[in-house]
Amino acid sequence: MFHARSVFSDDELLMLKRKSDLRAAWMIFHAWAAIFAAMAIFVWWPNPLTFIAATLIIGARQLGLGVLSHDAAHGLLFNNMRVNDFAGTWLTDYPLLGDMYAYRPYHVAGHHRFTQQKNDPDIGLSAPFPITRSSMRRKVIRDLTGQTTYKQRLALIRRAFGRADMPVSQRLRMGWKRLHGAIVTNAIIFAALAASGHWWLYPALWVFPFMTFHELVVRIRSIAEHSITTDNDDPLRNTRTTRANWLERAFIAPYFVNYHLEHHLLAAVPCYNLPRAHRLMLAKGYGPRMEIQPGYIAMLALATSKPEQSQMQAAA
Repeated sequence: MFHARSVFSDDELLMLKRKSDLRAAWMIFHAWAAIFAAMAIFVWWPNPLTFIAATLIIGARQLGLGVLSHDAAHGLLFNNMRVNDFAGTWLTDYPLLGDMYAYRPYHVAGHHRFTQQKNDPDIGLSAPFPITRSSMRRKVIRDLTGQTTYKQRLALIRRAFGRADMPVSQRLRMGWKRLHGAIVTNAIIFAALAASGHWWLYPALWVFPFMTFHELVVRIRSIAEHSITTDNDDPLRNTRTTRANWLERAFIAPYFVNYHLEHHLLAAVPCYNLPRAHRLMLAKGYGPRMEIQPGYIAMLALATSKPEQSQMQAAA
């Protein structure tokens, strides 16, 4: 069993757990600035290449907003919890149709407490792996064509409005209670773009990236974190850290989300201090015991290492 105090000194733990309100505010500003800058570049120089680039940048920063909301769910963004929860909902989560307050108990009390065990609520995300390359190809196509987002968000909206046999007024109240944050924040985004004279940017470069590239990088992040780990009972091996180069950090692993092993070991450490925790663990000789992949290409190769059926039949 991993105990933080058996690895880190009290001074190291104090340093790692220290939260910076300025750093949190900067990351939120950075995510939104990148999103609107990508839109502005396409407006200034409209062509297929800038549209593709904007879609990739915005989809990745939408994942970044989710990462920051995840930190807020752990109470790690701001020192003041009211500010932390405001940022974790209205500034990061609601625009993506999320609900941090529902996610918090599910994630902290469930996933973190029972990581990779049978009662882990996220075990279904990692259990199917490894898969074949053709299976992964089909998943990527569904993600990039919007099928995955459509299916998941439609189910979310239906659940929000309750059962079909309930009174309409009650269903509307339930729907507003569960979706008001998403409705208000998306209305603000649309209004801001409309006021700039470019209302069409909302469907073209907010909704479209969200339904396509964002969904793909969410899948890649999820696969990287827990799939094909080597020992579900060892906290150093039931969660993975994936090293990321600058390009992967920009488009797949924003705001240090690739340091997932360190996050599980030290759930009270804000995301920007996880690289320091990683370096400390390596310096203390824990590297050989840790589940680490050298990059996302290597990780995806591992995740798609199951032989195709035809190959298995030929081998037989």
